[in-house]
Amino acid sequence: MIEPTKQGIWITGASSGIGRAAVFEFARTGAKVFASARRADELQKINESLKNEHAGIDVLPCNVASYQEVEQTVKKITSAHNINCLINNAGITSFKRAENNSIQEINDVINTNLLGAVYAIKSVLPYMKEQGGGTIINTISVAAKKIFLNSSIYAASKAGLLAYTNSLREEVRGYNIKIINVVPGATETPIWREEVRNEKGDKMMKAEDIGRLLVWLYNQDGSMVTEEIVLRPITGDL
Repeated sequence: MIEPTKQGIWITGASSGIGRAAVFEFARTGAKVFASARRADELQKINESLKNEHAGIDVLPCNVASYQEVEQTVKKITSAHNINCLINNAGITSFKRAENNSIQEINDVINTNLLGAVYAIKSVLPYMKEQGGGTIINTISVAAKKIFLNSSIYAASKAGLLAYTNSLREEVRGYNIKIINVVPGATETPIWREEVRNEKGDKMMKAEDIGRLLVWLYNQDGSMVTEEIVLRPITGDL
């Protein structure tokens, strides 16, 4: 069994939004952070910013919609470290009515939001079982629980991930693997169009606050686990 010198945290969708905020917050704790996304240049910018705080990350370009890329990323990480925590954060949307979604858009959303998370989970599970436990945190969405217009395929991808991980939790309890689903409402991230953020950003939650929450959830000790937590702006859904 590999004995890491630091806690290994793998964060997908790390180049922006909640993933980016989580990278900063975990890196500041001294954890060994593996940040992956399609945009390697954005990950490098994060690394440069962290150097000013005497911290850093390992940049691993990865498109989670490709199982081969996910598998190769996990092999790179586990060649020298444990993956103590996987944070499934990669996600995209289209904000279109169902009839207007192209087949390509449907495939992209499902492949990234649902299958990408499933691929990452499937790839890390054998290592977590071998090392005696781990934590998997999934960024879902209130769209998995509440109906919103122009979000059908996004809602389907997130509801699918919620159902999958709720079932998975029962399968891995005996291996000391925690499954935590974070279900946020409107958060000010680039997933929203700029005009929406300009108009309603002050009513949205901040990615940095959720990033700090993810660290807290991971650091919970003892026999307790927060299995699901729903987050909303104080003023409610937009």
